[in-house]
Amino acid sequence: MTVIPTPVTRLLGIDLPIVQAGMSWASSCSALPLAVSRAGGLGVVAAGPMRPADLARTLDEMAAGTDRPWAVNLPLYRAGADEVIELLLERRPPVLIASQGGPRRYLRRFQDVGTTCLHVVAGAEHARKAVDAGVDGLVVVGAEAGGHPPPAMVTTQVLVRAVVTAVPDTPVVASGGIADGAGLAAMLALGAGGAQFGTRFLASEEATVHPDYKAAVLAAGVDDTRTVGHGLGVIRAIANGFTARMTTLETSAADLDVRRKAFQASTLKDAALHGDVTGGKVEAGQSAGLIDAVLPAARIVERIVAEYADARERLLPPAT
Repeated sequence: MTVIPTPVTRLLGIDLPIVQAGMSWASSCSALPLAVSRAGGLGVVAAGPMRPADLARTLDEMAAGTDRPWAVNLPLYRAGADEVIELLLERRPPVLIASQGGPRRYLRRFQDVGTTCLHVVAGAEHARKAVDAGVDGLVVVGAEAGGHPPPAMVTTQVLVRAVVTAVPDTPVVASGGIADGAGLAAMLALGAGGAQFGTRFLASEEATVHPDYKAAVLAAGVDDTRTVGHGLGVIRAIANGFTARMTTLETSAADLDVRRKAFQASTLKDAALHGDVTGGKVEAGQSAGLIDAVLPAARIVERIVAEYADARERLLPPAT
């Protein structure tokens, strides 16, 4: 198997600096994370929407399915987060990726049971605070990302460079707008030790979202996503009836309660599980416009590695 050594691969014990994003409904299962971890990257179970019993079963499947490192993504704001934390402490996942909250709430307890802890940040100040708290590494999410981009909407290229400059001794995983090996090479050139791929793995055979959701990702161009929900928790989603309604309400300065009602009336679950790609929240990043096929996750990893090698050769051609 190809090995691309970086500070992130050394920290996590993986062969490739390729992290599959924890995506609600798409990786709230074992199939996709197992496929990525077996291929040499880091597969991530999305615990956000999962009931404890379902999560426990999935964790058991992960532990039985591979001896390679894998991770759980936990949004700390989710209902029942404390119960999920206790469950995870019992199961001791190799890696925890936590988001939407402060690291002091969980950090020492997980490190004490041997779990490596990465924390998701959206700026250099938050990165410094997380490092001061003792996190093992960071995931830095830029504005191009699907789902929840950073509030200040700073692009991945600028944000990653700012963070690695602020905390140069901390392994960093870059996320947002990365869909191929050239993107991975770019992030490593900026000083990150790995890249997180979300939308690229949405368009995988193992992702547990509706076929119409995957089709919407393939059909989207790089300019076909919108950010909506300002003042409510901004998301990036593929343009559809939902984003059009929200954009109209936001540009007309509609009352916050009116906007909240419209925002909450549509859900990611409607799109991901039921295939409502017109009225649901089809969360995806700008990198959807760079994706041309639904492939097995292992094949996606192989392609990223091959594309990375090509990009590296273009940057560092053999001496003549």
